[in-house]
Amino acid sequence: MAIVNATDQNFASETSEGVVLADFWAPWCGPCKMIAPVLEELDGEMGDKVKIVKIDVDENQETASKHGVMSIPTMIVFKDGEVVDQIVGFQPKEQLQETLNKHL
Repeated sequence: MAIVNATDQNFASETSEGVVLADFWAPWCGPCKMIAPVLEELDGEMGDKVKIVKIDVDENQETASKHGVMSIPTMIVFKDGEVVDQIVGFQPKEQLQETLNKHL
């Protein structure tokens, strides 16, 4: 499954089914750039079990505000549209996998 770029308009529908990792990021954010290849690896390894959605906080401030995103990167885990976990800051792949596996 490919990583989806979400917007304020489609974020709710993109996170409504199954386990979804939503990455709140910005192009100017160093740690966000560091985590991007980690998310690519996770996407390849976890396949259809987890959907990964990226949302640019500069272009989609409404969604970031609604979910209380104060610093980036913030990754919010949704399960069937409900927030079940949140990770703030860069984390190694193993940590992200462990968090996601709790919700599968």
